[in-house]
Amino acid sequence: MRSFAVAAALSLMLGAAPVFAQTPQAPATGAQTPATPSPPRPFPQGAKVAVVNIQRVAAESAEGKASTAKVQALHQQKTQQLNDMNKKLQAEQQKLQQGALVMNDQARAQLERDIERQQKEIQRFSQDAQDEVTNLQADLQEVFHRKLMPVLQKIAEERELQLLLSLQDAGVVWWDTGLDITADVVKQLDADASSTATTTAKPGQK
Repeated sequence: MRSFAVAAALSLMLGAAPVFAQTPQAPATGAQTPATPSPPRPFPQGAKVAVVNIQRVAAESAEGKASTAKVQALHQQKTQQLNDMNKKLQAEQQKLQQGALVMNDQARAQLERDIERQQKEIQRFSQDAQDEVTNLQADLQEVFHRKLMPVLQKIAEERELQLLLSLQDAGVVWWDTGLDITADVVKQLDADASSTATTTAKPGQK
């Protein structure tokens, strides 16, 4: 077995954890004609070096898409909870403003304390939610990494490579596009995932 080096981007961005309470940007308007992609170049015969776009693997593979969906689903859940808490707080603040002149001192003081408590709860919830999303993202990145590395190794050995570089991290400024094995990595990663799912779905044999 030939030895080889793998310099890969392991800090993957699987649906980068969004910051809560951000205002979404409006989608761009105006139809744009997508550029026609050039046909892929064949892998150069005898080449001992290849490159891979890890972020593209995460974006295009079934495993990466599933991980991104999980992060986004959790973020949406926490955002909805945060929105509900903010609506309740706003209702209390409006109640205080409208009733300030007719409330007695005790009722007004109690409502002010309730508003202050809710504000602190929202701050804690926002931070806890951000941490939960970030932790999920980190866990999914670790799982993705464990599944990705054997695929990179397998393809590198099959092509008898001596060096496999990550486009994001290796400082590559130019390369023959035929050296890009990203599509092969996505295909193999999806095939392995499909094979694992099929094996898991089969009933146990005696």
